[in-house]
Amino acid sequence: MKLQQLQYLGEIVRQGLSISQAATALHTSQSGISRQVALLEQELGLQIFERNGKRLTGLTMPGQQIVLLAAKVLRDVDNLKLAGEESRHQQRGQLSIATTHTQARYFLPAIVKAFSSEWPDVQLTIHQGNPTQVAEQVANGSADLGIATEAISKMPGLLSLPCYQWNRCVVMPKRHPLLKERALTLEKLAQYPLITYDFAFAGGGQVLRQFEQTGLRPNIVLTAIDADVIKTYVKLGLGVGLVAAMAYDAKRDEGLAMRDASHLFPANTTYVGLRRQVFLRKFMADFIQRLVPGLTRKALDAGLASAGH
Repeated sequence: MKLQQLQYLGEIVRQGLSISQAATALHTSQSGISRQVALLEQELGLQIFERNGKRLTGLTMPGQQIVLLAAKVLRDVDNLKLAGEESRHQQRGQLSIATTHTQARYFLPAIVKAFSSEWPDVQLTIHQGNPTQVAEQVANGSADLGIATEAISKMPGLLSLPCYQWNRCVVMPKRHPLLKERALTLEKLAQYPLITYDFAFAGGGQVLRQFEQTGLRPNIVLTAIDADVIKTYVKLGLGVGLVAAMAYDAKRDEGLAMRDASHLFPANTTYVGLRRQVFLRKFMADFIQRLVPGLTRKALDAGLASAGH
């Protein structure tokens, strides 16, 4: 039995049982993967995958258990490597972070700057995506940490810790009629074209529900994953923008005005998520503690050691 065979097995499952996609992801051949899987099944004396001809259609009952055990073996191997690195080069390493544009643009800069000053030999990599993509990258090991809203807290196998809460504001050109309203309401907001986050992002459905509960249907003319893109189209006059309050800066967003909308929509929570049972290097723990003030290393280790859901 080879570690490579277990890696192939895990990648096939991650790629929805597609050997061709697994081969692409691992930069190898389909025939090589198929051969190694066949050798693994032969050595174990059981069939891992259900097949229809050459196409994989599912996991057998014993195959499901094998996949779980293989994932544990690979995780333990990764932990051994991390423990070795921690022993040899405590101040040096790599930290991969998956997050959304809003977090990367507005929440993380000050934290990253302070962290990099403390750990100058740690190489940081930031990958951007929507909350579901962020959670998946952490779950499959493509990223060490994920920072996103809500979705990451629902991903099985991850420890998620709340960082902070945020709400929305409405941005609009200066001298917009909404600025003259004494009270901002959903009814008044629904009278104007609305530009907001793509519905794959946190609270997209929540925004619609708030309108629908009042019997309103918002006129959403454009959605985007990037708050800066939303503000650009607001400046062009396409509508008013609904963005995270932290995404508005009076000095930077010249030509735009803002009204608080925290009374119109429920607050959202941003979480940091990481895989359970992972060996946590000192610099990784330090970064997490910067995201979650008051979190002790003991509490963090206890959370990682727990079975979770």
